[in-house]
Amino acid sequence: MQILSRPYGALHYRLDGPTGAPVVLMANSLGTDLRLWEAVLPPLPQGLRYLRYDKQGHGLSDLGAADRIADHAADAAALIEAVAPGPVVVLGLSIGGLIAQRLAADRPDLVRALILSNTAARLGTPESWQARIDAVERDGMAGIADAVMERWFAPAFRATPALAPWRNMLARTPAAGYVAACRALAGADQRQASAALRLPTMVIAGEADGASPPDVVRATADLIPGATFHLIPGAGHLPCVETPDGHAALMTPFLERHAA
Repeated sequence: MQILSRPYGALHYRLDGPTGAPVVLMANSLGTDLRLWEAVLPPLPQGLRYLRYDKQGHGLSDLGAADRIADHAADAAALIEAVAPGPVVVLGLSIGGLIAQRLAADRPDLVRALILSNTAARLGTPESWQARIDAVERDGMAGIADAVMERWFAPAFRATPALAPWRNMLARTPAAGYVAACRALAGADQRQASAALRLPTMVIAGEADGASPPDVVRATADLIPGATFHLIPGAGHLPCVETPDGHAALMTPFLERHAA
């Protein structure tokens, strides 16, 4: 078990791949932990080192304030500085994509290129995130789980037994950590900062994504000069879970070009 000490406590991470290889930092979505990436790791290029972590209040990581995207970006920066050999490719999904954009804006010295999957420079509204917070505080994490599964996964996946572990992961996420991340999302607006980014960027959407619809994701690709946009047919909000081979196939040429 690998732990980085932060001012608020422990940040849990995992590093896989050959020692000394170029690093790819993977920032996961709201209500998931670093196991989000398990299925997509095998088909990704094996000559790279993959750095995954549990953001504050998720998985095995402690919770500080964490109610600003800047707090999460600071964790990512500290992790890169502690365990990675200099600028890395950052792969961020959902809130992880906002963390990636903020990290690239705040610490361009640490970011070589971006893959932004199922995310945007602005996700939802303050009102929609407050409604989510209210629901969690009223009904607990289990009370929102079914509605979130509908936003995360396409109907075909939801009809399989493979759904259960993901529903359990969400339902067992500490409510305080989830609410803090919702507050960070409510205040996160990277549109101006992301429009000023000048680094290789790949943007990926899922055709059946109910949490970050393709048009919202495409608008962020249009915002970042030179960014490319890719749509995965039939995939929902977590293509690394639903269609890991397709997700990896899109990302592999970009990683081979920009990670080293």
